[in-house]
Amino acid sequence: MEEVMTSNPVTVSISTAATRVRSIFRDEDFRCIPVVQEGHLKGLITRRDMQNISANKSNIEARGIMERPKLIFTPEMDLIDAAHNLLNSEEIQGPVVESSDNFKLLGILSVFDILLALLENGANPSQKTLGDIKTENVVSCDYQDSISTLWNKMDESGFSGLPVLKKGKLIGIVTRKDLINSRNNLTGMGSGDVKRIPAEKIMQTPPIVGTSDMSLEEAATLMVQKDIGRLPVVENPKYIKKEPFRAKESDLIGIVAREDVLRSYIN
Repeated sequence: MEEVMTSNPVTVSISTAATRVRSIFRDEDFRCIPVVQEGHLKGLITRRDMQNISANKSNIEARGIMERPKLIFTPEMDLIDAAHNLLNSEEIQGPVVESSDNFKLLGILSVFDILLALLENGANPSQKTLGDIKTENVVSCDYQDSISTLWNKMDESGFSGLPVLKKGKLIGIVTRKDLINSRNNLTGMGSGDVKRIPAEKIMQTPPIVGTSDMSLEEAATLMVQKDIGRLPVVENPKYIKKEPFRAKESDLIGIVAREDVLRSYIN
């Protein structure tokens, strides 16, 4: 496990201000930040936690935001068992501590870490293509939907990213990180004005996409290389010439999360 996990993760103390935590999420690509006291784990702060902290509450400390981790890993745990625990708990990462009696933080183990290790060791998935595992009923948003609407959709669905449609065509992806960044990047506006900004102003475009016949090995490699958590499955993509996996427009027919791909590798 120690060879696979992310060692020496960036941490914050229990007294770190929420503004500092938000700036770390904004500047780095972390999906969670451990909260420690004298090197021992006290809790975790996720992007979802930060998304729910409004600007007028940003003076609170990490101890007021953090949650107790649902999962705790120790170095001697079997990697495949750890992967099953992650998927069963619907988490994408968990802290690794010295032992169940000593919560000294050693690292973070994520779906990304496990998938990368499986690819490097030549593992084979049980399914063959994205079409075999895609979710067809996709929770999406319209390019004109406000940030406030996006927050609500993510909260209600539990998804950390949403495809963005314009006249029925996929044109972008918006994630929790985009929502967190929107509070910092859209300057000169009150918090109420920021919440009315449309998805098209903060989305990532053109999105990285896959097709139903894309192999799971190719999809897994793409997700790891680009560090993306979900891959829209599309038809009729109009690709960008210099970036073959990015499509400026396509027909959305499904979506595959990194967890779906991992599940195929360990079942």
